[in-house]
Amino acid sequence: MDITFWGVRGAIPSPGAHTVKYGGNTSCVELYFRDSHRLIIIDAGSGIRNLGSHMISPDYRQKPIEADLFFTHTHSDHIIGFPFFAPLYIPGTKLRIYGPTTYDENSLEKIIGSHMSYHFFPVRLAELAAEMVYNELKEGSHELGDGITVTTRYLNHPLLCFGYRFEHRGRVVCTAFDTEPFRNLFARGPDGPSDDDSITREGEKVVAQENNRLEKFFEGADLLIYDAQYLQKEYESLRLGWGHTAIEYAIETARRAQVKRLALFHHDPERTDDQLDALASLYCKCDQEGRLEIFFAREGMRIEI
Repeated sequence: MDITFWGVRGAIPSPGAHTVKYGGNTSCVELYFRDSHRLIIIDAGSGIRNLGSHMISPDYRQKPIEADLFFTHTHSDHIIGFPFFAPLYIPGTKLRIYGPTTYDENSLEKIIGSHMSYHFFPVRLAELAAEMVYNELKEGSHELGDGITVTTRYLNHPLLCFGYRFEHRGRVVCTAFDTEPFRNLFARGPDGPSDDDSITREGEKVVAQENNRLEKFFEGADLLIYDAQYLQKEYESLRLGWGHTAIEYAIETARRAQVKRLALFHHDPERTDDQLDALASLYCKCDQEGRLEIFFAREGMRIEI
């Protein structure tokens, strides 16, 4: 399995002289399965434009183009590149699209389609040349064929959002692109409204269960790609409830889940290359027994598992 990062930035594309090393494009990750030539794309942030250009190049490994596109959710930074994905305009392209069930009148196809209306883009979804099939998922495990399994897990984000666990021939890649730790909204004090100890205790129990479930979801992964937009002090000061994780928490979670590699991902758009380098020198060290490799994901980085 080959993993390539085409976009690693969070919130909004942030090109410029200070983001060249790590990249300014938003979320897009490619999984390529060498034995079956299957291609899985996770999210269609602005990084998918470069992936699309690669896929239509003369030396691309697969023609006609066929791929599975998994949306974690439909916030704009994760879908903004979809209209610029070149294979959509090529007859013969087959695209299987997956995402969380929305539980309202707006289907995944309708949400993506609204992004390609004349109010926002000159080409409508119905005018694309590619053949697209939409699959709305709930929590659970799903067989994708060719020995590939994906398991979905709801994350803690302001919009319904999935983490994915892809498994193939004993290898595991997990994603948690947009999430933050579950916390007790019924706690005493300024962070919660309740003075009832029983409600507080019940809230703590539920929070622990949900955070433990997520760690179990990551357990033993060969690679975990984890939202790490903030530092702990940034998260606690202003960003509780925004749906993103502190670097320190992501590292501790990966250690408890006995993950082999941790890719810190979804970098804050204000974070410069120099700042990320400084954070890498501080955090990107294996633990004492060398069981966890930690690194900040960079646009263009390729990993073999």
